[in-house]
Amino acid sequence: MSEQKLTAELRTEFGKGFARRARMAGQIPAVIYGHGAEPIHINLPGRATTLAVRVSNALLAIDVDGQQHLTLVKDIQRDPVKQIIEHVDLQTVQAGEKVTVDIAIHVSGEVAPGAVASLEATTVSLESEATHVPTAVEVSIEGLKAGQNIHAADLNLPKGSTLLTEGDTLVVRIAEAAGSEEEESGEAAAE
Repeated sequence: MSEQKLTAELRTEFGKGFARRARMAGQIPAVIYGHGAEPIHINLPGRATTLAVRVSNALLAIDVDGQQHLTLVKDIQRDPVKQIIEHVDLQTVQAGEKVTVDIAIHVSGEVAPGAVASLEATTVSLESEATHVPTAVEVSIEGLKAGQNIHAADLNLPKGSTLLTEGDTLVVRIAEAAGSEEEESGEAAAE
């Protein structure tokens, strides 16, 4: 994943009123924390930040008054109705450093006829290098039959990633389609 570059302004005022004024001016309040340093309160440009954080675990290079901060998005607070970003929490990271992240699972392929797949876990926890956080873990269900399941230990992880989720966690369940039992018993009775 490549890093997005953003320029931020240092924030000296705090509270709801100031945060509202910042959002009205097209900025998003944020805080940078980590590595034992004091938190840095900043305002990010609204539109650029919204575009940069569309992917989970976005890596941002933030310039604050000439100082560069490499950060990983840890939390985004959104308005529950309008879905606009109200605040962003950023964690300071360094190249080569290992971080814990939750990665989405993407299912591809088609199961065998008469079977249906259900996604039991939408994410898995991985330990990955901060500058090489994967965007998703691909799971192929091509040709799997009813009764076959995919567990976390079966996943093909991106290079340099370590699985932190329990290996026996069920990720994808392949079951018999609801109508297939009735069809089979109807065919047997007809013969």
